[in-house]
Amino acid sequence: MQIQLADFIRGTPEGRAAEAIVRKCVHCGFCTATCPTYQLLGDELDSPRGRIYLIKQALEGAPVTARTRLHLDRCLTCRACETTCPSGVQYGRLADIGRKVLEARTTRSTWENLQRGALAYVLPRPALFGALLGLGRLARPFLPRALRETVPARIEPAGERPPARHRRRVLTLAGCVQPALAPAINAAAARVLDRIGISLVEVPGAGCCGALRFHLNRQEAGLADMRALIDRWWPFIERDAVEGIALTASGCGATIEDYAHLLEHDPDYRHKAARIALLAKDLCELVAAEAPAFERLLAQRAPRRVPLRVAFQSPCSLQHGLKITGIVEGLLERSGHVLTPVAEAHLCCGSAGSYSILQPEISRQLRARKLAALASGEPEVIATANIGCLAHLQGGAATPVRHWIQLLDDALQE
Repeated sequence: MQIQLADFIRGTPEGRAAEAIVRKCVHCGFCTATCPTYQLLGDELDSPRGRIYLIKQALEGAPVTARTRLHLDRCLTCRACETTCPSGVQYGRLADIGRKVLEARTTRSTWENLQRGALAYVLPRPALFGALLGLGRLARPFLPRALRETVPARIEPAGERPPARHRRRVLTLAGCVQPALAPAINAAAARVLDRIGISLVEVPGAGCCGALRFHLNRQEAGLADMRALIDRWWPFIERDAVEGIALTASGCGATIEDYAHLLEHDPDYRHKAARIALLAKDLCELVAAEAPAFERLLAQRAPRRVPLRVAFQSPCSLQHGLKITGIVEGLLERSGHVLTPVAEAHLCCGSAGSYSILQPEISRQLRARKLAALASGEPEVIATANIGCLAHLQGGAATPVRHWIQLLDDALQE
């Protein structure tokens, strides 16, 4: 696709990147087959191909409106189109550039600004979010149904967490909302890794990876969160106190993997960002790499439970962002569980960070479609790899939803 950049962006790093990405698109339309919003709405402008055209027009200096911005707001940034694209179009990066331009050239309503401002302020602050969640749980019986679905009725306790006692250590991220919504996830990860001989280390104050505010079009604030996280982690990395970074939320993992790109023009952070991006791995990659130790642990334990039928919901950030497929499924099967079939496994569940709050109607439709696909194999539990997906699915599921590491932790219990 040809593009003639307008003066305001021509010659800038973002302009050069956008031009290269747009020129790769051949308008084949393969992306429309895997785009969740196009599948629901049937509007070309709510497909990756249509959105690329809208971004192209904006970058060429054509007039843009709130309607133009709406089509980009509706995009989940699930990146299924990237997995499908035969030309290797980096749609997610182009969408970030396009959203920044549209945010600067259009005006949101007062309500939209208040809503986005509140999310950007509350969600990256674990203590504040936890306090508000506690109030929400107290008021849950009196909340409207749509709001009640976002507040969990029960939060699984973390359980005992082993001390950092091994020479082998890896950093992890507590996260923004995960400590309050699902404290059992990192605790289960710590127990599993401890049995393998690795200690999981959380650094106080290392909360948000930057994704939340960045994808709310507060990109500078998101980059500031990324730099703050790097500052928290860097002393451990600089003195080789840890051998890597294991992430229990694939959404954070996909963002941190992209740090080298996101901070490549920052002379103070680009080398640190690139180092962290190389060290960061999804938890499933670390556990799979320790397969012999994991297998020995399983062999030492007599089966205590009837194998569960598990439907695995592979988050978009895992399969399309990190390009990881099959690893979690293999670990679940090796631990004795039976995986049930899931149709349309490539489609988004509708969570997508703050998307479920900002685009509730589309999000609920996608969740219903995903839950129907997950339920078709009659599972006893739904497993996932990302806190956003877990919380979103819990709001509408009759079947328990848990992180896959919790199922492995159960399988390894004495």
